Amino acid sequence: MDHRNDAALQFLATRRSHPPKMMTGPGPDPDQLADLLTLAARVPDHGKLEPWRFVVLGRQTLEAMAPLLRDAVLAAGQDQAAADKAASAMASPVIVAVVFSPVDSPKVPEWEQVLSTGALCLGLVNAALASGWGAAWLTGFAALDQSFAQANLGIAAHERVAGLIHIGTRGAQPPERPRPDIAAKTEWRP
Repeated sequence: MDHRNDAALQFLATRRSHPPKMMTGPGPDPDQLADLLTLAARVPDHGKLEPWRFVVLGRQTLEAMAPLLRDAVLAAGQDQAAADKAASAMASPVIVAVVFSPVDSPKVPEWEQVLSTGALCLGLVNAALASGWGAAWLTGFAALDQSFAQANLGIAAHERVAGLIHIGTRGAQPPERPRPDIAAKTEWRP
């Protein structure tokens, strides 16, 4: 095949998210991050609706958000360990909140827009990893609690946080994790 890209195939065969606790600073600078966002935006997008947007959270914002997140988790009835874990996730060098922002369309159902946004999250992780950064796609209380996300990430009532993409300098190589049994997950219909 003339269009085979062995380097890309090798990347996909070995890609591994890097947990935020294994990242250090610095994170990408604004120009580097703009390049990553540009690469990530090359996703399937039926109708060219762009049903997503980015909120980039730098260190100053993340440091201010950590105690607010801790308090919100406690106020929601979770224990101190859960609150501390949620707040510790704000230690990443940079976090990009990928916001699902659906567009009213008579042709493109919202479900396809959700899928495009999910593809964008993975595209951003892969762009960061391929560029040499550590990266991981997480959610957690900051993303899933609509009130917190509206108050602290500036999302509108009709929007949702699809993912918090943590990006920073790679630390130690994370251990490999078990992978799916593809034969057990695949049905062939000749």
